[in-house]
Amino acid sequence: MKKTIIAIMASSTLALGACGETADDTMVENETAVDDTSMMEEEPGTIVSVAQDNEDFSTLVTAVQAGGLVETLNGDGPFTVFAPTNDAFAKLPEGTLETLTAAENQSQLAGILTYHVVAGETMSSDLVTLLEQAGEEGVELTTVSGGTLTANLVDGNVVLTDANGGTATVVTTDVDASNGVIHVIDTVLMPAS
Repeated sequence: MKKTIIAIMASSTLALGACGETADDTMVENETAVDDTSMMEEEPGTIVSVAQDNEDFSTLVTAVQAGGLVETLNGDGPFTVFAPTNDAFAKLPEGTLETLTAAENQSQLAGILTYHVVAGETMSSDLVTLLEQAGEEGVELTTVSGGTLTANLVDGNVVLTDANGGTATVVTTDVDASNGVIHVIDTVLMPAS
């Protein structure tokens, strides 16, 4: 895309120069072309729509729908979501996901999913700074469900520990959404039973 813009700008400059326009006129024209392309960049969608646009989150999206949390995660926020991938959900014992997504278990599923959400927008650089300051003790994060996660730096990676001692590693950070940020994790976290 950048090469295309440069090529268009170069050919515009040559064409305008041949017509007798000054360098100042060409500069204004080039600035306009650059400004027009920046307007074409789309704003990110909500956390739910960003997840829906990524096939690695199809299980999460299904769970969010079954848990009745679409409206909440489409809300103003901001939220920080530690989002398990499809592979993370596949690590659950066989039949767990099917049981949780059954209508009669909606509140339990909502509790598990909101255990992955923290109020406010916490970018990875801010979290790492906090963790470096905290040292080995780590940082306790209060989730929207009211539970806590403990975050630590392990070999340069952010690792979250749930109430049962299970851990998840943040594998991708700072996925932007209009109402917060998503950090991708490799394991589903579980609140206290």
